Amino acid sequence: MGQFIDLTAKDGFTFPAYVAEPQGTPRGAVVVLQEIFGVNSHIRSVADGYAADGYLAVAPSTFHRVQPNVELGYSDDDMKAGFGLKTAAEALPDPGVLQDIEAAVAYAAKAGKVGIVGFCWGGLLTWRAASAVPGLAAAVPYYGGGMTTPEESALQPTVPVLAHFGDNDHWIPLDTIEAFRKAHPEVEVHVYASGHGFNCEQRGSYNAEAAALARQRTLAFFQKHVG
Repeated sequence: MGQFIDLTAKDGFTFPAYVAEPQGTPRGAVVVLQEIFGVNSHIRSVADGYAADGYLAVAPSTFHRVQPNVELGYSDDDMKAGFGLKTAAEALPDPGVLQDIEAAVAYAAKAGKVGIVGFCWGGLLTWRAASAVPGLAAAVPYYGGGMTTPEESALQPTVPVLAHFGDNDHWIPLDTIEAFRKAHPEVEVHVYASGHGFNCEQRGSYNAEAAALARQRTLAFFQKHVG
């Protein structure tokens, strides 16, 4: 089990991050970016999982600039609240929460090379971080909402990227995934027979087979590029 610590961004803003330490010497680090539901029990369990695999895992609260201590579930009301918080966070002046992600990466770097993984909105932030945040060695967005739009697809990552999508994701149409794949032949893209949120065991869209395969591929990717 991990614990929350405080990190400070370049602009002096202090925010919490959940940190899970591995047993023994870390093989590297993984920054875990939340969905629109905060650093909730699911995101903490993801971080704990990477720690169990030998990585220092750091999950920054990317909502803290708009609302502290967010921990939502997956009900319709939670979904509406999360979308509202995401909208507020996206409206922050540049660089917005990317500076908090940068602070998390800088902290994680004490363990060696740093990979980043994110889910839903965190997947979009992971894609952005791959082109804008220094200190990363690899990036893995899961069903990053918005990352297949022309504006976001125009970004050019500076680190290796592995992207996971579902073929029945009503937030990310399959034709946009194919357009993204064509625009970024350097990105390793995998599409699963699943919907949005397939990695989260707390959601109705959870797909255990897809989640296991995506995690297997992600761990292999991090082993190759992070350690």
